[in-house]
Amino acid sequence: MVEIIAFANQKGGVGKTTTAINLATSLASIKKRVLLVDLDPQGNAGTGLGFVRAAHPQSVYGVIMGTAKAADNVLSTTISGLHIMPSSIALAGAEVDLLDMENREYRLRDALMPLYEFYDYILLDCPPALGFLTLNALTTANNVIIPLQCEFYALEGITHLVNNIRGIREKWNPELEILGVLLTMYDRRYGQTREAEADVRNTFGNAVFTTVIPRNVRVSEAPSHGIPALVYDFNSTGAQAYLRVATEVVERLEKGV
Repeated sequence: MVEIIAFANQKGGVGKTTTAINLATSLASIKKRVLLVDLDPQGNAGTGLGFVRAAHPQSVYGVIMGTAKAADNVLSTTISGLHIMPSSIALAGAEVDLLDMENREYRLRDALMPLYEFYDYILLDCPPALGFLTLNALTTANNVIIPLQCEFYALEGITHLVNNIRGIREKWNPELEILGVLLTMYDRRYGQTREAEADVRNTFGNAVFTTVIPRNVRVSEAPSHGIPALVYDFNSTGAQAYLRVATEVVERLEKGV
């Protein structure tokens, strides 16, 4: 059975796309069949895997709009076992386009269903907003990972997101669960980081991943080279942290957490 995981946070710059790319790569490295779907109009997931948008007509936009088949919009990456359904500029208009569409909350779910049998994991990289694109991701997914930067306002933002996830579960997707909260851009040298971690762990307990993603230059550099951090510098602290998170993800799913 395919596991579908959405990476969501209404706040930008928290390492969401970086996490999606590197967890996808980590899962592929242990022989899992992985599809990464880029739902962010910025298209950073594709860029981070070396795709120049102008060179590829494939896009999740037509899939959501019902004008293209999902299978025709999947691209192979340089990572064995990892495919991507890229974004496009047109996706920026999807929020408006979806307003008057029938079954607008389930467009992505229905379009991706024919692909389920071909993958072990489908990862959905959401835009930094709680609009129709993120809603479609959360009605498609059975789990959510919330990347969270360790900063002063972290807990305030995540509380709002968790309430929205609960509302979506009640109204549209009863199978949706929070797989975990992932602390990113972690720098133990700063008291603010340690305080934010303590607040989040006290509030969400075991829902917070044991592994934290450190601030790491090699992870920051990797997207500009169009490759995941695990390929750019496998031995970097950031790459190794993502491998440990992937292990936690697999263990949590196996336990049904």
